[in-house]
Amino acid sequence: MSKFIGTGVALVTPFKNDFSVDTEALTRIVNFVIEGGVEYLVVLGTTAESATLSKEEKELVKSTISKANNGRVPMVLGIGGNNTAAVTEEIKNTDLSDYDAVLSVSPYYNKPTQEGIYQHFKAVAGATEKAIIIYNVPGRTSSNIAPETAIRLAKDFSNIIGIKEAAGDIVQAMRLIKDKPEGFLVISGDDMITLPMTTGGGAGVISVIGQGIPREFSDMVRYALEGNNEKANELHYQVMESIDLIFEEGNPAGIKSIHKYLGLSENTVRLPLMPASDELTKKINRFMENM
Repeated sequence: MSKFIGTGVALVTPFKNDFSVDTEALTRIVNFVIEGGVEYLVVLGTTAESATLSKEEKELVKSTISKANNGRVPMVLGIGGNNTAAVTEEIKNTDLSDYDAVLSVSPYYNKPTQEGIYQHFKAVAGATEKAIIIYNVPGRTSSNIAPETAIRLAKDFSNIIGIKEAAGDIVQAMRLIKDKPEGFLVISGDDMITLPMTTGGGAGVISVIGQGIPREFSDMVRYALEGNNEKANELHYQVMESIDLIFEEGNPAGIKSIHKYLGLSENTVRLPLMPASDELTKKINRFMENM
């Protein structure tokens, strides 16, 4: 599954000032990140504000991205939730022909046991022959996929091909990388620790900042994969401040502020999220001016 080694970006959904989906801006962003060198696109993840999109809007986002991509890079579709039956039905009833994999988040709010998480992903894996990337983000789900559970899933289901690991715990990530079966991808879901995870044997990242500074961030990951630590470190320290800034007031307010600076889209988000404050916007703009 080498197509998922490198930098994927979890695309935003740009909105116009009236909060409708801005398809022209979305097309610009897709072109910007592909031309910037990212390896693949992640569609309708958390960063896309998918929780606030209607079914019709999700279809519009998917068709817009597919058309803009035009087969240039692989695509991953986010389908997840905390109702296992509903998630499996959605996977079965979704046309996945444009996608190379499904990214599915661990159930949130319910706080399942490790066995519950295992059984959830067993059902997800059985719902499709497509590759599955499981997504561990305890800060949003309130439960952690233990390394042992992820590795058990990797060994038991051939189409569970990787994990987006976003616990922000480098020790947990190292345990995953150490004990994973051959070919299983441990993908960073945390921009700030992408470099140490990748140099430690990870497969790269599914990134947020990668759609704001795609060239620098994807180059950093490629250098890390090649073992060129000097150049990778240089780029990491160059972009590090931007990672703190874009998450300072929550995601995707920060990255949308970068897109606004770049002239790609408005910085509009939907409630309950708020756009970046004037103070944060000034800091982000200052960073971008000095890049």
